Amino acid sequence: MIKLFKNLKSYWKNIVGVLTFTMIGVLCELFLPRLMGNIVDNGVVNGDINYILKTGLQMIIFAIVGTSSMIVSAYLSSKTATGFGRDLRRMVFTKVEGYSLNEMEKLGTSSLITRTTNDINQIQQVAIMSLRMMVRAPLMLIGGFVMAFSTNSTLSRVLLISGPLLLIVIATIGRVAFPFFKKIQEKIDKINKVMREELSGIRVIRAFNKVDFEKKRFEKANKDLTETFLKVTRIMTLVMPLIMIILNFTNVAVIWFGSNLISTNNMEVGQLMAFIQYVMQIMFSLIMVSVIFIMIPRASASATRINEVLELQSDIVDGVEKLPENKEGDILELKDVTFNYFDSETPAVKDISFKVKKGQTTAIIGGTGSGKSTILNLIMRFFEPTSGEILLNGKNIKNISQDELRKHFSLIPQKTVLFTGTIRDNIKMGKEDATDEEIIEALKIAQAYDFVQKNKEGLDYILSQGGKNLSGGQKQRLSIARAIVRRPDFYLFDDSFSALDFKTDKILREELKKVTQNSGVLIVAQRISTIMDAETIVVLDDGEIVGMGNHKELLKSCEVYREIAQSQLGEEALKDE
Repeated sequence: MIKLFKNLKSYWKNIVGVLTFTMIGVLCELFLPRLMGNIVDNGVVNGDINYILKTGLQMIIFAIVGTSSMIVSAYLSSKTATGFGRDLRRMVFTKVEGYSLNEMEKLGTSSLITRTTNDINQIQQVAIMSLRMMVRAPLMLIGGFVMAFSTNSTLSRVLLISGPLLLIVIATIGRVAFPFFKKIQEKIDKINKVMREELSGIRVIRAFNKVDFEKKRFEKANKDLTETFLKVTRIMTLVMPLIMIILNFTNVAVIWFGSNLISTNNMEVGQLMAFIQYVMQIMFSLIMVSVIFIMIPRASASATRINEVLELQSDIVDGVEKLPENKEGDILELKDVTFNYFDSETPAVKDISFKVKKGQTTAIIGGTGSGKSTILNLIMRFFEPTSGEILLNGKNIKNISQDELRKHFSLIPQKTVLFTGTIRDNIKMGKEDATDEEIIEALKIAQAYDFVQKNKEGLDYILSQGGKNLSGGQKQRLSIARAIVRRPDFYLFDDSFSALDFKTDKILREELKKVTQNSGVLIVAQRISTIMDAETIVVLDDGEIVGMGNHKELLKSCEVYREIAQSQLGEEALKDE
């Protein structure tokens, strides 16, 4: 947690203000019991009304100054802690944005959400409490002891027993409770994961009558979290009763020994009253420490989880070189590319080599799990190849900045991703400064304009989260339009026509040819009808290239391709070839 608190350096002015005003407030509070004792011993006993009024006025001034100082201190500490929490969220979000998909999968989406929200909130709350109490408690504790000893050193011996005893109790309970707080955060991760899967997969759950099963799964995770909470709560509930027992015994001891000192004329009544107030202040400062001790273990567990995010180094290091121009046309080339997922010993793709030239269409086809989508993810640098290299105009893409690299590509992912907002906003993600004319042209090419204009809002039609108010085919066509409006050097289609009927698929591909004449097109597809016209077709099987050529060549030379074609087109269609 100390590592994270180093980020408070930028708020040093506020922290100095908190320290200053807290010190003023504490000093004012410490002088009040002394003044009250003086009123009793010098004013009440002697019947000196003027002294009582004069000292009472001083008490009022000290009270006003002390209260005002603590209000300012509370404001500054809240402002500082809130800004600190904001900075942490920004740091975590920025770090996660730079992760490769490998790191994302290591930590998990649900866990990253919990760390960015719940964990940072825990740290922010401790920051507020620390600035308010961690500063005030030691000042009050030390000041209380000094004032108590200056009031009566003999009676102060009681505090030398109760004070350390109280600290031992707090430290012991905190140490026992600490391991449970890390488990709590992990179990919150689990609940978020179950909840996220249930909400995103509600249709499948209902379709297969698994509602009761999911209820039991959530109940198990919920019960597990509840039981852990109860365990740590039972431990932490011991703190306050033990503190109150020690506090009450301390007061009894002070009154007992104080009365004996008064009876022997070694102490005044006012001094005893002041001493009791100092004891209360000392004990109150220890209670503040105990509250912090209750919060610190959980915040420490959260801090550990946040540091895991911030310290995890991405396997993708951003390049700084510019992309060289190629007078003969841009060329994307994969040379002996091999890639392993972080949790797999078997390569997802192995020794992949082929070229994609501008003005040509290259297609990738193969069975499920053959590594087709993985290749596109490697080209976009969502993953880093285990070995081999990917070249753009002869330059290794590792040496090119990710921003520069991705300007040359438009990716249409296998799973359509749309965002909450208007259709215009979603299409403009492809080109920020796109005009409505450019957007409409892209929609027409993607065969999406017809259903867009049917809505009276047109381009201003609001999409719900994930575009759930559209059909699968409509979402896919908007995703294609978003890529088209960019007019990139290379189009990467990851099975992007799967939700389209054959007629729409055919028309769309014909329209695409008009805008991709000067671009390289790389298509990952399941349908042979989608890629039959490609200049080069790469056939994958179990992560390796087993065939490469055009449609007619592969029918003769590649058994895997022929089997796929036969299953989709039929034997009669193959005879015609």
